[in-house]
Amino acid sequence: MIWQDKNGAALTCLEKVRVLRENDAELRQILQDAFEDGILMGASADSMLRSFEAALETLKDPTAEVCSSRRLGGEEL
Repeated sequence: MIWQDKNGAALTCLEKVRVLRENDAELRQILQDAFEDGILMGASADSMLRSFEAALETLKDPTAEVCSSRRLGGEEL
C-alpha cells in the first residue's frame, strides 16, 4: 500500500509509513475477527461486509471542518 498526501504524492516519512502499516495490520485483524464472529453467530458474509462498508461510509475527515470553518476572534478568515 502506498499512502498519499492530499496532492497525490506518496508519503515518504518512514515513521509515518510505519505507523500507517501497523494501523492497517491491526485494523485488518480486527475486521477478520469480527467477520469470523459474525459468521459463527449465524450472520451471512454479505451482511457482515455490508455492515463494514456502512461503517466506512460514516468516517469523517478530522481536518475537513477545521479547513472549511476556520475562525479568528469569531470572524471567518
